[in-house]
Amino acid sequence: MANWCSNTVVFEGTPEAITAIQELFQSMKEKEEKTEEGQLPEFMEDTNGGYFFNIYWNEGDEGQFQYETKWSPNIEIIQKIAEYYQVDFVQDYEEMGNLVYGRATYRDGILSDIFLGDDDFEAYEQDEETDLYHFEGEEYESDYEILETLLERKIVTL
Repeated sequence: MANWCSNTVVFEGTPEAITAIQELFQSMKEKEEKTEEGQLPEFMEDTNGGYFFNIYWNEGDEGQFQYETKWSPNIEIIQKIAEYYQVDFVQDYEEMGNLVYGRATYRDGILSDIFLGDDDFEAYEQDEETDLYHFEGEEYESDYEILETLLERKIVTL
């Protein structure tokens, strides 16, 4: 069984393009609920990967979606959607079972994908007895704040 990668994508563009993307995701969500299968946009070839599962968004969040993919993020599919609708995007993704954590950004036709590597995950440790994480002399109840700090440092240095 696949590990699930959690994705959040925010599209940025004209109101008309964002409305069209909202309709696309609504359509894929409805089709997934009927077929109980992952979905791709209808204008895209079936590439044997990158399918959207469990699509959802919060009421009022125009152009922002959460969904799952198998194993890894579907950055290539999101880029094709952005190109089709002529918009930009920021996609945050994580699949902690395989230490996948990063952010893909697409602006003005340029894609960048910044992610954590093994050395980043080795920069902190968990105390099994207290269930606290130790990083740079500080204690944390969750590793998410640590991971976000490490990712932000990589983003800033580029």
